[in-house]
Amino acid sequence: MKLDILAFGAHPDDVELGCSGSLAKAISQGKKVGIVDLTQGELGTRGTVDLRKKEAAEAAKILKIDNRVNLSFRDGFFLNDEAHQLQAITQIRKFKPDVVLCNAQTDRHIDHGRGSQLVNDACFLSGLQKIKTTHLDQDQEAWRPKIVLEYIQWNEVVPNIIVDISGFLETKMEAVMAYSSQFYDTESKASETPITSINFLESVRYRAKNLGRLIYTEAGEGFTSRQPLSIDLFDSLLR
Repeated sequence: MKLDILAFGAHPDDVELGCSGSLAKAISQGKKVGIVDLTQGELGTRGTVDLRKKEAAEAAKILKIDNRVNLSFRDGFFLNDEAHQLQAITQIRKFKPDVVLCNAQTDRHIDHGRGSQLVNDACFLSGLQKIKTTHLDQDQEAWRPKIVLEYIQWNEVVPNIIVDISGFLETKMEAVMAYSSQFYDTESKASETPITSINFLESVRYRAKNLGRLIYTEAGEGFTSRQPLSIDLFDSLLR
């Protein structure tokens, strides 16, 4: 299945927190969208691998994602090396996305920046014909996405572009809250973490509202890019 957008996350819930409003909007417009989780989040303080798997499936259902894959890299310890890059390349060539979304370039969690660099590197390498990969015993064709964008996570980052997600903020929050083991829950007796406070959830909503304020809309999601962003005409910037 060819996808229009493929979103990578170092952990299940990264994509939901960072760019699920944009994905929900794209899907509403008829775009085909997939998610690749690099790890199972097994080092997370709360929850289990099995529970995170169920939560990720529920979030994908809420967002109406066409395909979700987990590469089962080692949480906290995966490397940006040839073996891991080849697995990411296989997914890129399998789905042939025009747009790839990935983790922030630098962030509080060390997996985020490492995952961002790994995906950026894999997107470039995926376009090289002499790198051979297979899927289901079939040789894959080289494929390079047209654009790679990094969503904003814990750190405050000045975006290069803001996507208007007006009308999709509640869908984003519903997808985030599918990970009930990870976020604010008055019934939970598990240890507190930086993302289990009510303040964190409010900050997710506030950031979207504030980015929307900057572009004169209800809500937005910000992205950075390591390459120049281009448009066909100035009219493309007019709302």
